[in-house]
Amino acid sequence: MAKASLAQRISEAWYQDSGDDGVLKLLRPLSKLFTHIAKKRRLKDSREPNSNQPIVVVVGNIAVGGTGKTPLIIALVEKLREQGYKPGVISRGYGSKAPVYPYEVTASSPVEHCGDEPLLIASLCDCPLVIDADRNQALQQLQQNHDVDIVLSDDGLQHYRLARHIEMAVLDGSRGLGNGWCLPAGPLREPPERLEDVDFRIINESPRQSLHPTLQTMTLENHKMALAPTGLRNLHSGEQRQCNAQELQAIAGKTGSIQAIAGIGNPGRFFDSLRSYGLTVEAHPFDDHQQYSVQNLSFAFNKPLLMTAKDGVKCQILAQQAACNDWWQLEVQAQLPEDFWQAFFSRLRQLQRV
Repeated sequence: MAKASLAQRISEAWYQDSGDDGVLKLLRPLSKLFTHIAKKRRLKDSREPNSNQPIVVVVGNIAVGGTGKTPLIIALVEKLREQGYKPGVISRGYGSKAPVYPYEVTASSPVEHCGDEPLLIASLCDCPLVIDADRNQALQQLQQNHDVDIVLSDDGLQHYRLARHIEMAVLDGSRGLGNGWCLPAGPLREPPERLEDVDFRIINESPRQSLHPTLQTMTLENHKMALAPTGLRNLHSGEQRQCNAQELQAIAGKTGSIQAIAGIGNPGRFFDSLRSYGLTVEAHPFDDHQQYSVQNLSFAFNKPLLMTAKDGVKCQILAQQAACNDWWQLEVQAQLPEDFWQAFFSRLRQLQRV
């Protein structure tokens, strides 16, 4: 396995350490100050929606790192369209370097202009999508240029100047709230009690791992979400295959061993999913939103390589330039229970009657 970066080691400490020992304990006074500032900022910056804006649904979390927000956004867009809504998406566009902001993202946008998650959403959903660190500006441009009646904000739970009608908090079922402390002693952007105020709490469960203790004791109503593999796509040829043990073993070859990369919030979840198919995985975790290059992927040239779809939007050009015929992305779909969809659309209907 590749050597963990500093960011990965800090994250591991947050999610494996109770915070009672070592450096994390020394950081508790700063965490208490951070918590105090977060609460004050929420009171100061929060805005009420006005009648001129479409319904705004914020999909975020209170913890640092990925929890499955992007697959949920994609599932929401698809379901909303099925019900006759006209959804659009706004995002910060983390890591983007657009020529101008607000910036409208399409499936053909360069990933360096828009960031990996917005490009993935635009590629799979073909819906209006605008990025800007100021989400109100993104919302304004989306309204001006597109006929939308509901806007999904990819992340932004703490961007309180964006008035919102519905809040969804997505939680990683296996990592939970970590040690329960706010930054920098723990992974939380806001204290755990913030979850009491959101409209929907969605737990992204892992089939191979038990629910984290911080979530087992939670008495709030939650909805379960699972990320189900839907297929494999070759980054060089575009070939698509089913995602099953037989196809994955065929890619791995006689050794049954495969290289895998993951530049997501919880890389271990991806590697575990591959191992569940009986593969021997040489895991290479990268930082979330990693920018890949020939240098940091040199180990995988001329070898089978699997990655997430989020990594795939950044590695496709490399695979084609270097003629890497055995680079594949694993595609997943967020699956939610019917009671979630009933509750969500019931809430939308209530808002439309106001």
